[in-house]
Amino acid sequence: MAGVIVPRLIYNPEPTFSDEARKSKTQGSVTLILVVGADGHTYDIHVQSSLGMGLDEKAIEAVRRWRFEPAKFNGQPVATQIAVEVNFHLY
Repeated sequence: MAGVIVPRLIYNPEPTFSDEARKSKTQGSVTLILVVGADGHTYDIHVQSSLGMGLDEKAIEAVRRWRFEPAKFNGQPVATQIAVEVNFHLY
């Protein structure tokens, strides 16, 4: 669509593992649906694809701290809904 620029991630601290997930060596991805506000902050975060073991909550905690350059429509910042994947990997 002309005049639309999608949000761009500019700050994304890594999520932490829950003790339960670390002990069971659970790895994978949690998919979240959220709104990136015109201020670049995240709002209205919901789990679309779950891993369980406390990792869904850890993904939400991390994404609450994420910051975006907001979507723009005709040069003006606007709120938009997006899906993001938060990956959990033990190293």
